[in-house]
Amino acid sequence: MRALELCRASPMNHDIERHGFAVVPRAIESGEQRELLSTLGPVSGAGRRGLLALPTVARLARSPRLLNLIRPYLPAEPLPVRAIYFAKSAETNWLVPWHQDLTLALRARVEVSGFGPWSKKDGVPHVQPPIELLQRMLTIRLHLDDADESNGALRVFPGSHRLGRLSSERIQKIRGQQTDFLCGASAGDALLMRPLLLHASSRSTCTRHRRVLHIEYAAFALPTELNWHEAA
Repeated sequence: MRALELCRASPMNHDIERHGFAVVPRAIESGEQRELLSTLGPVSGAGRRGLLALPTVARLARSPRLLNLIRPYLPAEPLPVRAIYFAKSAETNWLVPWHQDLTLALRARVEVSGFGPWSKKDGVPHVQPPIELLQRMLTIRLHLDDADESNGALRVFPGSHRLGRLSSERIQKIRGQQTDFLCGASAGDALLMRPLLLHASSRSTCTRHRRVLHIEYAAFALPTELNWHEAA
């Protein structure tokens, strides 16, 4: 639980800039959690993508409450650009290795200088943008269950968001030299994090769910040739 103590020990803007993440207690109420779980429903795999197409999710992503949490840490008005539901359970249990969130989900592949390489996830084109655009993004992870070490709460390396894109060799070096932190959270809490923050998630070792709604916000306009896959 050291990361949770770290996040709450100082003003949130200090945590975001210095550590790359912060926990916001009680960001959504229990009724909203139940509505989201009902909307998102049971899933057969690890979760669902493309959720800004759902009115309940889009309305929440654009709500003044969430936008007011995001605005202080971005240089322009935040735009929700991607929403993913992660549903970890005893039946659907997986390990997420150490990584950074480096790609944007776009409507079509169009070659633009500075954007690349390209890839596909579930048939959707994804591209790595210039690093200065990733630095103008912030993610909010809304916890729909309590999250701790036993059910795969996120682990992070504080401050790693300031190191730019990291090679696999650099990631291994960081793991050998620094101590990671566990981002424990209660149901209803939000975890704000920079995409470049190095993070991972262990497999669950218990029967409890660990369900998270992950919403990404951008504070920049794409080149005219490119379009977001699911901007709300």
